[in-house]
Amino acid sequence: MDTAIALLSGLYPEFIAGPQGYMLLIFRAVVGLLFILHGLPKIKNLKTWSAALGAPLPLCMLSASFMLMGGTGLILGVLTPFSSISILVSMLYALVLEIINGDPLVAPDPYELGAFYEGPDGRKGEPPSMEKALMFSVMLSLIIVFGPGAYSVDALLLRL
Repeated sequence: MDTAIALLSGLYPEFIAGPQGYMLLIFRAVVGLLFILHGLPKIKNLKTWSAALGAPLPLCMLSASFMLMGGTGLILGVLTPFSSISILVSMLYALVLEIINGDPLVAPDPYELGAFYEGPDGRKGEPPSMEKALMFSVMLSLIIVFGPGAYSVDALLLRL
């Protein structure tokens, strides 16, 4: 734990406070909640998700676990850069898969398609795109660069 605290001190010598700090808290908490909600169905349907991705089951379990643990870490502001990086790796992997699949940057709006897109399981929704993984990657990168802010467990630990 001392090593982690020393690393955090080096990364964030000062924590952003005031209105910007509160905004970081809200941003961090929302991103964390989104990842918990993003990871829960994956962990519940691990085999189905693994087969759909064509990725090994242990890799999918690790990714979903990082979404849940990292999301919780982001909400609390605990080891924030590590929480962000653990999820960011999964998002970058998703981006690579989407690039390999030739998915568009932004999915066409379902209303532009005439008929709603139907996925392989028959569910209707938006067609695949890189948009969500790209946005999540940018959001996580922002948290890594700006830090958790003054209203986080990290800031409390480093003030001691």
